[in-house]
Amino acid sequence: MRRGIYAALGICVLAAPAFAAQPINEDYVRSLAVSGKIVLVMEYYDGRGEVAERKGYATTNAFEALSATDFRVTDDTVVRLYGVEPCEGEMVSRRDGFIGRCRDYAQEQLQVMLNNPKVIFCRAFTSEQKSPVHNATCYGYYYFPGSLDAVEMFEEQLVSLGALRLSTEPDGTLARPDLSKAEEVGKKASFGMWADPRVRGR
Repeated sequence: MRRGIYAALGICVLAAPAFAAQPINEDYVRSLAVSGKIVLVMEYYDGRGEVAERKGYATTNAFEALSATDFRVTDDTVVRLYGVEPCEGEMVSRRDGFIGRCRDYAQEQLQVMLNNPKVIFCRAFTSEQKSPVHNATCYGYYYFPGSLDAVEMFEEQLVSLGALRLSTEPDGTLARPDLSKAEEVGKKASFGMWADPRVRGR
């Protein structure tokens, strides 16, 4: 599973999510790296699309995936990847050697992405600061000398690999239409959940 995640990094390049204030500056994200640490930076945007506040964290250990879409930043702050969800029930992915619950598969894949980034860079609205769970979009900077130097969106990668799918709003529209192409990649290649015909029929 770990090799699958890293091999697929860079598989898609899509538009920024609807609530991201502006395109990601990859050079800026790379500049946040600190030797021997995993750095996490939260940017909070106001209604005008401007950065209202930044918060930074650093750890020598990987951040912990708490569920298919949530990971812990501090004891009182959790980040939730916005607009995506695991499939319901159970699934089988022979390619990954996985048989079990959809949410467990997605949590494992999220943890893989959390294990080795140099930097995690997340964006959210200022309104999220008052909540213990911050809906956000997040990017990871991954650097392995001679093989990988990339900034990738968590949600895009997890959707394109079939670990997560797009969630819908109450009116039936997609919460993250910017990730539609990523989901099509996963479906066409039968990655993750899409390898199980039962999931396709749900």
